[in-house]
Amino acid sequence: MSDGILGTPVLLAAAAGGMAAVAVRDAIVASPALGRWLAATMEPLRRAGREGYAPTEAERRRLAALGTVALLVAGFMVVGPGPAPFLALAGPAAAAWALGRRRARYRLAVDRGIPQIATAVADALAGGRSVRAALASAASSVEGPAAAELARLRADLELGASTADALGALQSRLRATRVDSFAAALLSQQLGGGDLAGLLRRFAASAAERDRVAADAHLATAQARFTGLLVVAMPTGAALFAELIQPGFVGRLLGNGASFALLAVAAAFQACGFAAIRRLSRIEDG
Repeated sequence: MSDGILGTPVLLAAAAGGMAAVAVRDAIVASPALGRWLAATMEPLRRAGREGYAPTEAERRRLAALGTVALLVAGFMVVGPGPAPFLALAGPAAAAWALGRRRARYRLAVDRGIPQIATAVADALAGGRSVRAALASAASSVEGPAAAELARLRADLELGASTADALGALQSRLRATRVDSFAAALLSQQLGGGDLAGLLRRFAASAAERDRVAADAHLATAQARFTGLLVVAMPTGAALFAELIQPGFVGRLLGNGASFALLAVAAAFQACGFAAIRRLSRIEDG
């Protein structure tokens, strides 16, 4: 009997969440203007991960507004109307964080595609093409974010930019050590000559081997990293579970000054622990 009583709020909360999701979807479908606004607002976030797009100030404001509304609604449903406005204050920061993460993943994808780019350029050079022609033709040999960056590089070259200027723009966009090494190898041929195709092939092979070693290290530490992050996340999960079992539990904790202060200190320690785990598990390149 007690199990049924305890399970009822959980089932009701799950049903309410599902009905809320259906209602939001129906509201978007019923209002084409709202759907178009949401699509236009999310488009810079999508482009940031696909092509490294930097949103305009107006687009950043729209993303911040969307993040604020989303956190306000989520806070109202999870912790109640009292703490929800305070949670909504993190909306602009959450939008900026999501945008930064998308752009960082884009730069990482390009960095990991450098071996393929170097190989494509080396093949074009071995076929008798110049450095500029090899860079322009390499875009058709790769895909994804690497192809997007090579398309930008080719556009710069076609507009009359020098090879050094085009490569400098590539370096400033990505700010990656591997990209700097790739550009330095290309520019060194203009100064000292030599077998640039062979140099690029050796560079691509060493970069690919470094990626393989990093992937092996990442796989070997996966269980330890997951365990550490699980320990950090357990208090938050316990609080959410208690809120589902006894609605208003989190609100009462936040409403009491002493408990709020203790929760703030605990959250600070949790954040420090999370940052330490991320830092210790990070695999440095080079």
